[in-house]
Amino acid sequence: MALHKGRPHPPRDGDRERRRLSVNPFHAVANPLGGMTEAPPSHRLPHSPLPPETAYRLVHDELMLDGNARLNLATFVTTWMEPQAGVLMSECRDKNMIDKDEYPRTAELERRCVAMLADLWHAPDPEAAVGCSTTGSSEACMLAGMALKRRWAQRNAERYPTKDVRPNLVMGVNVQVCWDKFCNFWEVEARQVPMEGDRFHLDPQAAAELCDENTIGVVGILGSTFDGSYEPIADLCAALDALQERTGLDIPVHVDGASGGMVAPFLDEDLVWDFRLPRVASINTSGHKYGLVYPGVGWALWRDAEALPEELVFRVNYLGGDMPTFALNFSRPGAQVVAQYYTFLRLGREGYRAVQQTARDIAGSLAERVAALGDFRLLTRGDQLPVFAFTTADHVTAYDVFDVSRRLREGGWLVPAYTFPPHREDLSVLRVVCRNGFSADMADLLLADLERLLPELRRQPHPLIRDKGAATGFHH
Repeated sequence: MALHKGRPHPPRDGDRERRRLSVNPFHAVANPLGGMTEAPPSHRLPHSPLPPETAYRLVHDELMLDGNARLNLATFVTTWMEPQAGVLMSECRDKNMIDKDEYPRTAELERRCVAMLADLWHAPDPEAAVGCSTTGSSEACMLAGMALKRRWAQRNAERYPTKDVRPNLVMGVNVQVCWDKFCNFWEVEARQVPMEGDRFHLDPQAAAELCDENTIGVVGILGSTFDGSYEPIADLCAALDALQERTGLDIPVHVDGASGGMVAPFLDEDLVWDFRLPRVASINTSGHKYGLVYPGVGWALWRDAEALPEELVFRVNYLGGDMPTFALNFSRPGAQVVAQYYTFLRLGREGYRAVQQTARDIAGSLAERVAALGDFRLLTRGDQLPVFAFTTADHVTAYDVFDVSRRLREGGWLVPAYTFPPHREDLSVLRVVCRNGFSADMADLLLADLERLLPELRRQPHPLIRDKGAATGFHH
């Protein structure tokens, strides 16, 4: 989460006068404490309570300045659910997910979701698969990384910990920032395979060459945040199989399926990426991305109990009962887990297939129409994740992707512009994430706005955004 450092601006002359007039008198009419028109302070607790309607209106009106979530094509996170799901979540928002003895049915729904995912991802024995809900994929990745590190430490107990032995984790440079956090927080060396040319994700052979006796695992991404492409998980496992034959090193793989873990099982059934590969030890996904649930819920699953060291699991009884728990936090709401189970029941395999295929069809059609404008070059086409990335064509010199992002934002569209990581910092792109709720009609509206802006952009003398780091509010 973001860190906040005090209030952004010091008080200025006239602030008190403005506060006296800042509450709509309509809000004050029903105030039993009197006709208050002075707003409460923003950065310290008010002296007296406010009526609920006044407090609601003050917060509600400020939040109107937020962007429209449905027009946010930067986020992978679900921005629309059915009203019935919202009702269920409202009914469960006071239930603490950790308190499984007090809320046994909520705990049972979590267990069923784990079993459904184990079956979906072809666990050898779905009943023996181990898993848990999390607040999202970032926490799930942290847990998976911890399990990898602890298993490696157990195998190397005679050498570790010593000052001259440092574990490492191999991954592509395109990984989501949670993996950089994991390596930083848990003192693991991050060994990253750089991008090269038109390869924007991990190369299996290059990953294998970075492995040694201190490698705790290799991370494969099923759906890169940067361009929506799948990494070749089966090829990665094959490269590590060959490495084991040559050297004896047995390196496990974790699949970060934050998005693709809920797309590939329905649209790419012949793609082998999951527990069908013996080297895959664990998988995570975001229930709040293509799992189609509001934030925040994620899932972490291990192939079997052996893949998750027992010493990482804590048991507590001070809430009643004996509760095994493996999480970075403790208390959190059960509403999102209930919503995940609702969505699994509501859609089933065929329903998920229809929703994800619609998103992919819209992404593919929109990508082709963007390319047909002539000013842009596609990097991906939305045929893996329903996501595509594009940049300006070589002949375009009057504007760049940051100008496009800025102008689209004026119409309410949030389309991120950003640079790629090392070895391809020269490449700046725009990315469109097509989610459930982003309809074909909305895609038409986006394209129409883009077409309308192009004549003005072409008349610019040069790209107008100088500070690319501050060009948009989106950062990887």
